[in-house]
Amino acid sequence: MENYNGNEQVRVKEERKKGKSLWMTSLVSGTVASMVTSSVFIFGGDFIDQEKNSVADSAQTASVTQKEKDGGATPQKLSASTDSKDRANMVESASKSIVGVVNLQETQNQTPFQQQSTESEKVETGTGSGVIYKKDNGKAYIITNNHVIEGAKEVEISLYDGQKATAAVVGADALTDLAVLTIDASKAPDGIKFGNSDSMRPGEEVLAIGNPLGLDFSRSVTQGIVSATGRSISVDTSDGAWTLDVIQTDAAINPGNSGGALINTAGEVIGINSLKISESGVEGLGFAIPSNDVIPIVTELIEKGKITRPYLGVSLASIEELPQYYLQDVPEAAKTGVMITSIEAGSAADKGGLKQQDIIMELDGTKISTAAELRKYLYTDKKIGDKVKVKVYRGKAEKTVTITLQKS
Repeated sequence: MENYNGNEQVRVKEERKKGKSLWMTSLVSGTVASMVTSSVFIFGGDFIDQEKNSVADSAQTASVTQKEKDGGATPQKLSASTDSKDRANMVESASKSIVGVVNLQETQNQTPFQQQSTESEKVETGTGSGVIYKKDNGKAYIITNNHVIEGAKEVEISLYDGQKATAAVVGADALTDLAVLTIDASKAPDGIKFGNSDSMRPGEEVLAIGNPLGLDFSRSVTQGIVSATGRSISVDTSDGAWTLDVIQTDAAINPGNSGGALINTAGEVIGINSLKISESGVEGLGFAIPSNDVIPIVTELIEKGKITRPYLGVSLASIEELPQYYLQDVPEAAKTGVMITSIEAGSAADKGGLKQQDIIMELDGTKISTAAELRKYLYTDKKIGDKVKVKVYRGKAEKTVTITLQKS
């Protein structure tokens, strides 16, 4: 996933999953720092080409021949269709709720005669997009991608009417790549309605609205279709490996579009644009986080400021990534699991009897071969306080222990 012109390259805290498909060799989330070229891109504070397909197409006129009584032909002009006008009106209304998000980070100034920096200044390290979700209690809530604002000292919002406002970060979650910001509600237009992403089918028309190449191309609109639903994309985030469930679209999603809206023909948000595949010979592969996945995360971020998940308390490594001396006594059957490289004292794993160098094979009978699969199972199928049966190999012996999951 790609971040352009300074969007944060995802820091990997845990071992990466091997054997990713060829077109997803490099997974980057928007670190706001430098231009990155890779296969799959998360881009937030990035920059991109003008879109080729504008939804707000200007009205086309056509000449027709109408037979007259005398047999002559009189050219006449046809106006734009009602559908085209309605769509343009819808886009115009929806675009007001799409904002620019600027990531400002602190840099130190130093003169050639100084040994140490004496002052700092905030500089723009990347730009992305955001969606005004709602207004409540004097605040306007804005949804964007985590990688758009990650590492920011300050976040600035650019509104459709040219106003700018400093945003407060309500909460952010690296794994789902979502963040919530607030600004003064008096400065913001109303929020945009969110639709039911589960109702979308391949072939349905969608529009992407965002800020490709930065704010100079703010609220650009591109048109496409839903290419597929229920896709899963492996990403490396600052909180470790994860698998995002996404909607695939061929609407042009470029650097700077991250955090913007993928909307249906009713003007409802059905996805938050986040990823694309950028590789020579590959076109039209963009991805958005489905609205039905976005809303529960955003709701918890607004209520709690963070996402609370079940916690095992282990660091993991894929078997394929381990040095050979770790594998001398590992049975062949255990070479598809993940090894525990460390255990946090007092954690659920520690209390439950797991040991360093145990190889986790299954959770409640579900096979586990990567750290991302382990997290996905725990975070989607389990709650804090639930029990989980963990099947491990300890040396050549197979064991099953029951662990009560704790709060992260």
